[in-house]
Amino acid sequence: MSSTPRPARPGSLPRRVGRELRRALGARPAASARPLDGPFGRALDLPLDRPLDRSRSRARLAAALGVLLALVAAVAGALLGYQATTRAAAAARARLHPVDAVVQSVDRPGATTSARRTGGYQNLLTAEATWTAPDGQPRTGAIEVRHTTTAGSTVALWLDGAGTPTAPPMTRNGLIADAVCAGLAGFLAVATALGGALALRLRVLDRQADRAWEESWARHEPRWSGRTTSSPGGPQDE
Repeated sequence: MSSTPRPARPGSLPRRVGRELRRALGARPAASARPLDGPFGRALDLPLDRPLDRSRSRARLAAALGVLLALVAAVAGALLGYQATTRAAAAARARLHPVDAVVQSVDRPGATTSARRTGGYQNLLTAEATWTAPDGQPRTGAIEVRHTTTAGSTVALWLDGAGTPTAPPMTRNGLIADAVCAGLAGFLAVATALGGALALRLRVLDRQADRAWEESWARHEPRWSGRTTSSPGGPQDE
């Protein structure tokens, strides 16, 4: 039977999270929690408990808490924004008047310009239409219609109190989409900033660890390698 030690298996996610929490809070692992099988066995799987390792764990924990708080704030902000815009849309809907307008003619530009317009997002063209104002008087004016609209067709139109065409109030789906996009944008912005701050903090800690390792190597390598004060290139006696 081979005596070659097996590499330590990575712990489960809850165990790794618990290890990071204990390390961030400065709690040392119990000695009986991980018995040693030998100099090359589970001893290599013991979590490090150096100040730099605790600083790394605290930085990761702070970033995770920040992301969680940002998610909660984004959801709360999206809900509040949805409620506010819903009230505004309801007020606009009560103030505006929906009517049916009859298209008299559609201004269709030339082939080149038409091709450019139809490549747009809404594909709108200018049309001449007639409708009845809230006071009962007939009105005629220019409105925007889809490029598939033909003369004689009826389109929905929203009017203000003076009978002038205006933008329609937002629908429920539009309000939900706007709230979700606003909340997601805010969350991504904060999460990106936290990720950058975490990466910068870990880089600083890595540099500190490198300097500490170099200083420790310079202090202990001569003894470990067998070089003495009498060896060429060895440290000189003080």
